[in-house]
Amino acid sequence: MRKSYYAAHVYMIVGVVSGLFYREFTKANDFTGDTQLALMHTHLLALGMLGFLIVLALDKQFQLSGTRLFTSFFWFYNAGIAVTVVMMGVHGCLTVLGDHVPEAVPLVAGLGHILLTVGLILLFVLLGKRLNESLAKPPTEEPEPARTSL
Repeated sequence: MRKSYYAAHVYMIVGVVSGLFYREFTKANDFTGDTQLALMHTHLLALGMLGFLIVLALDKQFQLSGTRLFTSFFWFYNAGIAVTVVMMGVHGCLTVLGDHVPEAVPLVAGLGHILLTVGLILLFVLLGKRLNESLAKPPTEEPEPARTSL
């Protein structure tokens, strides 16, 4: 569970810093158009911080961490976010600077999205297994509360 907490925390910091970078970089270059840099902030906060906070809550409920599927999910998902966001940064900086964006940039960003998708599929497979396990268990009977006499 700690890995999810630390990942969410790191994504929160990097997300806030990327928003600051976007504002200052575009201001320093007198840029007023649209750029991928504007989207990095929300991608890092939504996919990274909020995504891992949700995973943290699911892990608390369904004991997801400590399994091979969770480890695979964790690394595929993080790699997908990293590749996607780095390519957004490269694309955005080149746009602000007025340089040509090579065709490889969106292709590599697509690879990042594929890694994200693989990570999400692994998470849903793991969740499905845990849900099936919890449905297969017979319900435990709650002991009756002790009666107190007044």
